[in-house]
Amino acid sequence: MIQSMTGFGKASLQLPTKKITVEVKSLNSKGLDLNVRMPSVYREMELGLRTQISTKLERGKIDFAIYVESTAEQTSTKVNVPVVKNYIAQLREVYVDADETELMKMAVRMPDTLKTEREEIDENDWEQIQVIIDEALQNILNFRKDEGESLEKEFNFRIGNIRQYMNDALALDPERVQAIKDRLQTAIAELQVNVDENRFEQELIYYLEKLDITEEKVRLTNHLDYFIETLGGSEANGRKLGFITQEMGREINTMGSKSNHAQMQKLVVMMKDELEKIKEQVLNVL
Repeated sequence: MIQSMTGFGKASLQLPTKKITVEVKSLNSKGLDLNVRMPSVYREMELGLRTQISTKLERGKIDFAIYVESTAEQTSTKVNVPVVKNYIAQLREVYVDADETELMKMAVRMPDTLKTEREEIDENDWEQIQVIIDEALQNILNFRKDEGESLEKEFNFRIGNIRQYMNDALALDPERVQAIKDRLQTAIAELQVNVDENRFEQELIYYLEKLDITEEKVRLTNHLDYFIETLGGSEANGRKLGFITQEMGREINTMGSKSNHAQMQKLVVMMKDELEKIKEQVLNVL
């Protein structure tokens, strides 16, 4: 079962003094492009967290964030009382007639009048946060799997269309061959020259062999079958699917260059259109 690289996962936790929310977003990318945002208090856990995320999600442009919302009445930011008193003493020397309220208003606007006490990681809290990190990662994996199911249905539909257009093109082959023969015979008749019929047949067979698309049909069929087989694989296979589509494109292009028939060329264009839609979606496959 294929997975999409696009996904979203979220989980939250209510601790005694704060609410923790974890969000993970993912878009398609050639490799792993991981961006982690978290409060500075948890920064020392980032290295292990990056390893955990990369192991789970493997590939994609991933934005991971931990949000902390304080729900306690107390705050870790406090007034730096000694600094404020020092400012007031200095301001009193400058503004002799100012009252205490005015001096206080001026003092609290000065630098370093507020201080934030550094929090330490609570091991019990981090264990609970780790649970919702795992939950958010599992949610994005579930999202990716659901998207993968939709992609697989889309791929099967497009591959079926290419297969049908190919068979329709092959059904036109007798008509195409006869049209080529008629066109060559008409051209020779207009030249009003005598030709050796046996030699003409030999040259005609040689010419038609160069325009024969049987080999392209066989190879394209094999590529279509291999694409479907790869879809059902158990490992991440977006790159492999991309390589297969390149091979499919080569065979379709060769069919187009050999077709020499208006209706067949129209079917080749329709095959190319279906293949381009597949290529666009393959970029989203993990």
